[in-house]
Amino acid sequence: MGIPGREWLNALPKVELHMHLEGSLEPEKMFELAQRNNIELPFGSVDELRQAYAFSNLQDFLDIYYQGASVLQVEQDFYDLTWAYLEICRQQNVVHVEPFFDPQTHTDRGISFETVINGITRALKNGETQLGISSGLIMCFLRHLDEEAAFSTLARAEPYLEQIIAVGLDSSEKGHPPEKFSRVFARARKLGLLTVAHAGEEGPAGYVWAAINDLKVSRIDHGVRSSDDPELMTHLVETRLPLTVCPLSNTSLGVFDDMSQHNILEMLDSGVCVTVNSDDPAYFGGYMTENFEALVRGLDLSKNQAKQLVLNSIEASFADDARKTQIQTLLVSVSGS
Repeated sequence: MGIPGREWLNALPKVELHMHLEGSLEPEKMFELAQRNNIELPFGSVDELRQAYAFSNLQDFLDIYYQGASVLQVEQDFYDLTWAYLEICRQQNVVHVEPFFDPQTHTDRGISFETVINGITRALKNGETQLGISSGLIMCFLRHLDEEAAFSTLARAEPYLEQIIAVGLDSSEKGHPPEKFSRVFARARKLGLLTVAHAGEEGPAGYVWAAINDLKVSRIDHGVRSSDDPELMTHLVETRLPLTVCPLSNTSLGVFDDMSQHNILEMLDSGVCVTVNSDDPAYFGGYMTENFEALVRGLDLSKNQAKQLVLNSIEASFADDARKTQIQTLLVSVSGS
């Protein structure tokens, strides 16, 4: 099988495991919600806002990311945000998603936890019944805030645990090692939640080890710095612990200067369970199909490699075995055995 084109990539049944709902807020939608909620943005137009999407590092991005989230005020806003993402998933044949949301981004500015999660989960339920997209919702803690704030967020989430499949850890990685939240993650596991964590994006390979050993994660989000540690690479291959890699995000934030330098296919070919995801697609230039296309352009991704990346995503997902089998069957029907 040779080099895949966009049509083939778009038709490929895909699974997304690393996408921040707040990061799918397109400039047009941001202005629409700002107008609806009488919020004044510090940008004169959609074009001016898009021009601001030139980031040199993670913090540059986070500053505008949190600013954009301010337009989300009522339950319908969170529904509309989620539904817009799901419609793009339908267009790109993404059949299962496990999106992140950041409740602290909203509760810290006076929006109730209930408002946030009810809007999101209503859209996800409609996505399953109307679009055929299955899902599991992951609640992230902001790592630049303290442990007490994370415990408070987990307590707020307890009445809604049936709507949440896992907890995660995101925001500024540098200076905020995973073990800072070991006790919070232990409590989440006792409540029956799975765990994932951002590690090894801007932070070192040691943060990946900490997420594994201290947070007992089922997946590492990003994890591209794992290749700096041969022992860690061996562990990842032997355990099949997945990495949810985000190629366009990594180049947008300068983790790699150019896609041709990205290590995702080297890790794939060495047997690591790497997957492709879009992270914050409104800010980083594309959703799932665009991320696969970027790998074709930058690294000559083959059809066999693309198919293996999707198989890895199915394996790494928190979907039940019956749903995993359904998606695998879809994949075979489109891509061949």
